[in-house]
Amino acid sequence: MQHLPILIGAALGWLAIAIAACGVGFLLVSAHTFRRFFAAAVPAPARNEAVTLLKPLYGAEPRLFDNLATLLAQTHGGPLQIVLGVQRADDAAIGVVTALKAAHPQADIELVIDATSHGASGKLSNLINMDRVARHPILILSDSDIAVAPDYLAQLLAALDAPGVGAVTCLYRGRGDAGFWSLMAAAGVSYQFLLGATFGVAKQLATPCMGSTIALRRETLDAIGGFARFADVLADDYAIGESVRALGLQVAVPPSLVTHACDEPSFGAVWRHELRWAATVRDLTFWPYVGSIVGLPLPVAVLAALYWPAAGVILALAAIFARWVVVRSVDAAVGRPVASFGIALLHDFAAFAVYIASFFVRSVDWRGATLTMKQDGRIAAATEH
Repeated sequence: MQHLPILIGAALGWLAIAIAACGVGFLLVSAHTFRRFFAAAVPAPARNEAVTLLKPLYGAEPRLFDNLATLLAQTHGGPLQIVLGVQRADDAAIGVVTALKAAHPQADIELVIDATSHGASGKLSNLINMDRVARHPILILSDSDIAVAPDYLAQLLAALDAPGVGAVTCLYRGRGDAGFWSLMAAAGVSYQFLLGATFGVAKQLATPCMGSTIALRRETLDAIGGFARFADVLADDYAIGESVRALGLQVAVPPSLVTHACDEPSFGAVWRHELRWAATVRDLTFWPYVGSIVGLPLPVAVLAALYWPAAGVILALAAIFARWVVVRSVDAAVGRPVASFGIALLHDFAAFAVYIASFFVRSVDWRGATLTMKQDGRIAAATEH
């Protein structure tokens, strides 16, 4: 029995070596897959369909005006209604919307201010209130922190045209808008999440539907029960995708990127945001989430070095090289560096801490509100019983 701790330590060391080695291979293969996936992108011609863009807002985020303005720079020839919504009459986003309307007086922009709550999800309550004024048969919703390219609508509508497609979603890269910690968040989005999501889509191992964009027709939304069906769901985007697939339709993911504007001002903000993401994924796809540790070979290799120094150091160096390949591949697709290589490495260790902590979390922070996670994927405000 006195040798048991030594044996356990050695076994854990070998397990860490195996995970780190697999992780290095995964990063290199994923980087190659990433480059091939986005190399398949083709231009899409401008379209003429009538479209309503739904954008729920909360507060005056950094560069919110610029992000919203990208919706008005589309190569789109048809009617375009933009519906923006807030739930408080004193929301700072209202001033940004007022400035946007003044700068684009010919644009069809409607602001909905409605505090009516329809469930635990503030975002879905906002969307339900906004949807009452939506006029057009094609709906495209996206989070408030998303900026898009001029061919955004053209790419979405082309993908939505494909036979058997019921909805379209978009992969996204990060952009740091508020200093060092927002750059770390952007590194996590771009060099970890985006890489894994692209690999899953390209290899048909994942079927995501993400709040970065969900485009669908009105009849499809009605067929899945409308936004009200998801008013108490934390991962509403995932649930919408699952409901669309339950109709026998696909959720398409074109090789096109949108931008997620990261505005975290502190490590605590990064921690809370990423922990909410991690705990949500944990509940939705537990075993794939457990296996996602292979995407973080560097911190695992450092742990392995505590038991097997030579092998651990070699694997750590290999992991640093593999992460460098990932950073170069993503930055090439984006067209500019998302964050420095040092920040990318630092994020690996922060992400490892989030990964461990996520297995012990049953409540999450969402824009200052504490939400309790239930077993069925639904949520309740912390004060509810």
